[in-house]
Amino acid sequence: MPRFTADNTILAHEIITRYPRPKSALIPLLHLAQEQDGYVADDAMEHIAELIGVTAAEVLGTCSFYEMFKLAPVGEYLVNVCTNISCLLVGGEELLHHIETRLGIKSGHTTEDGKFTVEDVECIAACTEAPCLQVNYRYFSRVTPEAADALIDDLLHDRRLDEIPKHGVLARTRQQIPAATRAGNAVPGEAEEPVWIRRARAEVSP
Repeated sequence: MPRFTADNTILAHEIITRYPRPKSALIPLLHLAQEQDGYVADDAMEHIAELIGVTAAEVLGTCSFYEMFKLAPVGEYLVNVCTNISCLLVGGEELLHHIETRLGIKSGHTTEDGKFTVEDVECIAACTEAPCLQVNYRYFSRVTPEAADALIDDLLHDRRLDEIPKHGVLARTRQQIPAATRAGNAVPGEAEEPVWIRRARAEVSP
């Protein structure tokens, strides 16, 4: 898989300038890589390591810690069905089995057309709305088998792209920080005060 595209490389450099230390941009850059390819490719992790001055192992260590980052391709729509206690008591397991049957796959697998991946997950913190699921980390509450079928039909025909973008898209609105208000990178141990401290000091000076 590719490293960052030319446009995303420019964006990556802009993201890095938002932080006092380049390494602080690691998680936003992982999200950018996943948005580009739908998962975090090995080459992308190597590219991130080069951009922020760390090892590829450090990037992998962070990436593999967070469940939201995927190290292998998943479907365009990642369906996480909660089967923890609250959901379990009101039909979470039955909902998972219904979705597995409807899509013809078991939890942890992807449909042949690459459209759906299904996962059986732990609590997703919506216990009062059980049984619940997420599609690309967007919540759906009190889901019945009939509601799940209707949701799958909509996703099959991309009828909810305004609500649920394809996997990897964290937000539909790109964060924009004017250059004048970015933290700016500072060299560790430099004698001069970092720019963000100087700016804050100037703002409160009489």
